Amino acid sequence: MSNLRPSLELVVPVAAGTWGLNDVVRSLRESREETHNIRYRGQIRELPSREALTKILGGLSAALFPTHYGQPDLTDESIDYFVGDKLNVALNDLAEQVRRGLLFISHHDADGKESDQPINISHETLEREALQITRNFAEQLRHIRDLLVTDLQAAYQGDPAAHSVSEILLCYPGMTAIIYHRFAHALHNLGAPFLARLISSIAHSTTGIDIHPGAEIGGSFFIDHGTGVVIGETAVIGHRVRLYQAVTLGAKRFPTDENGVLIKGNARHPIVEDDVVIYAGATVLGRITIGKGSTIGGGVWLTQTVPPASSITQAQTRNH
Repeated sequence: MSNLRPSLELVVPVAAGTWGLNDVVRSLRESREETHNIRYRGQIRELPSREALTKILGGLSAALFPTHYGQPDLTDESIDYFVGDKLNVALNDLAEQVRRGLLFISHHDADGKESDQPINISHETLEREALQITRNFAEQLRHIRDLLVTDLQAAYQGDPAAHSVSEILLCYPGMTAIIYHRFAHALHNLGAPFLARLISSIAHSTTGIDIHPGAEIGGSFFIDHGTGVVIGETAVIGHRVRLYQAVTLGAKRFPTDENGVLIKGNARHPIVEDDVVIYAGATVLGRITIGKGSTIGGGVWLTQTVPPASSITQAQTRNH
């Protein structure tokens, strides 16, 4: 038996000129600056940072649930200092990210149409607006936490596999998704939609659950398992609603104007009233209403309004 080791191939460095980088760089500049110029409003941009925002979300979560997302050994004497420190750091950092995000908010011309033409906003004005939005957001944190407690209780009461609220806070992707959504929705309503959208993207990447920050969601909301859930921008969800994995609350069609351009901002997603349960894989499309107390079975494709206390199954939808 041979003791010889397999020979290693000799790796020869490739000369830099082999790639034709001068031509590649030149062609990319042409695309960037001339052919497909998409520089926002013709300005150099300060992009919000996903890394910074992820850290901010961690700090805010720790401030709302300090012993679960912060330090488990906090005492009555130290907990308020901990919360205050987390909030001070998170809100200072958030204000800067809000300021950057404000650069990406569309404005409208004299005819009311969305415009990408440059507008003159001073650094001082942006900073002042960002500080006000962040201050208003801070004032809503108590309300956000109160809502999240109802979501936490709904998860504990609605899942027989849940053995403690700690398990839900630390292990349930649906809980993480709704925490991030409550933050994002507040910022969206306060005038920071771009940053709110970035938060929803971070939540989607983390949990597999995609909730647009514009969606209105009542208290005691529970997403069980969660993977693949999609909730559109104009969806309205009542109280004590439960969704399972792969549920879609989406749009049925996308209307356009006389020039074939998509009309944005119109109500196009479902209204889900109180005490509704939607089981795994159901797809609910369009501005329809699912009446209070209804149950939508797994795999159902639904595009029409159903009255309160309805029970919709696949067999029923196939018969229509």
